[in-house]
Amino acid sequence: MFKRLNKDIEVFLERDPAARSRLEVFFCYPGFHAVVWHRLAHALWLRGFCFLGRFASHLGRMLTGIEIHPGAKIGEGLVIDHGAGVVIGETAEVGRNVTLYQGVTLGGTSLHKGKRHPTLEDDVIVGAGAQVLGPITVGAGARIGANAVVIDDVPKGATMVGIPARMVGRRKDSDHDFAAYGTPKGLPDPVVQAIEGLRGQIVELRGRIEELERAAGEGAAGEGEGRRAERQTSVRA
Repeated sequence: MFKRLNKDIEVFLERDPAARSRLEVFFCYPGFHAVVWHRLAHALWLRGFCFLGRFASHLGRMLTGIEIHPGAKIGEGLVIDHGAGVVIGETAEVGRNVTLYQGVTLGGTSLHKGKRHPTLEDDVIVGAGAQVLGPITVGAGARIGANAVVIDDVPKGATMVGIPARMVGRRKDSDHDFAAYGTPKGLPDPVVQAIEGLRGQIVELRGRIEELERAAGEGAAGEGEGRRAERQTSVRA
């Protein structure tokens, strides 16, 4: 148990430059407290003590502002940074070394009792306010930008932004830099990209129209010369 707690503290020290000591993380980090409370609630849930599991989860929510259903499966190395307003649903599955920021929701979109919450694979980063909804899978190493709304499966290593979220980049296997809030530097603006694409099409179409106009003008000029030549021939005759 103490080894597990020590490892949980170490991941906060690794991913939060504001953390100065193990003592600070242990006493002052609600994300750490939420993970500890969830372990207790999840253990009760698995042993059939569903009410006690929900009650322990409720106490954890009251103390941390983070709601994790006792049925959710949480892997090692989860960091919930700041944490206020984070919601993780019953059938959600979170892999190893995942980072969630404040306001993140791993929610369900249906009322049936089966799998209805997302699965986050290893090393996923979900930015503040992002909503990952439904029984979808977010591939390993993916980054979800702040306030994105993800409703479809996300490929491995993809960077997703917008509402609904769309892929604007892909993480290389050699890229091990941590992207805070799921937003790496130099991220292209998808709106600007779309506008530039339309602009390129307009320029291409304009060029084709000018070519057709020139061809039509040359054809008309040639037809006019032919008619003048016919008139001169008929006059001579």
